[in-house]
Amino acid sequence: MAKLVHSMVRVLEEERSINFYDYAFGLTVADRLEFDDFTLIYLANSENSIELELTVNKSRQEPYDLGDGYGHIAFVVDDLDAEHARFEAVGYQPRKIVDFEHEGALLARFFFVQDPDGYQIEVMQKYGRYQ
Repeated sequence: MAKLVHSMVRVLEEERSINFYDYAFGLTVADRLEFDDFTLIYLANSENSIELELTVNKSRQEPYDLGDGYGHIAFVVDDLDAEHARFEAVGYQPRKIVDFEHEGALLARFFFVQDPDGYQIEVMQKYGRYQ
């Protein structure tokens, strides 16, 4: 059996990304590894056994082209409406809340927000299979 331990995204500005993920999702630096050409920053919180790895390539000056293959990462929250309002209050510009149904039954409530590097993040109400 395999265990998922982290997901990685490439970011342009370390401090800006750390601040976003800390404020938005309570992820703080669990480890930081410095190399000649890049830095790896592992973010975590007590709710998760998986970490988010931020890779900062030191010579990179221009934003990353995310292409059309990237999907998203998702976080669950206790109060979706309160989180949406909190994100709006600090200017994160979350998209509208969606009630997503399958075969006439509510499957999920969610909204998307974009991180400073353009990655899409789904924020979901804790519900059903999404705990």
